[in-house]
Amino acid sequence: MRVRVRDGDERLDAAALGAALGERATLVQFSSAFCAPCRATRRVLAEVAGMVPGVAHVEIDAEAHLDLVRRLDVVKTPTVLVLDAGGRVVRRAAGQPRKADVIAALGEAV
Repeated sequence: MRVRVRDGDERLDAAALGAALGERATLVQFSSAFCAPCRATRRVLAEVAGMVPGVAHVEIDAEAHLDLVRRLDVVKTPTVLVLDAGGRVVRRAAGQPRKADVIAALGEAV
């Protein structure tokens, strides 16, 4: 898994994501149809979002949102972005994350 800490001042809002931001943080997952690690990532992120109040999980089909993929330089699925309450990208990782890593990354956002 490749992790970058900051993405500049990149911000995403509900219009860009097609879903509401979490009250405290949002886990954004870029997936593709035939990506086996994407399914496992979906389970991990949904579980973490269910455990932490105010955290939302939004999954985006990378193939259907190429403009956003290009804007955010997503080159692999799954790619996970952790957004703070204001939609600022505070952490990103490519590849299947471990649950403990997701929880730790949320600590930077909330």
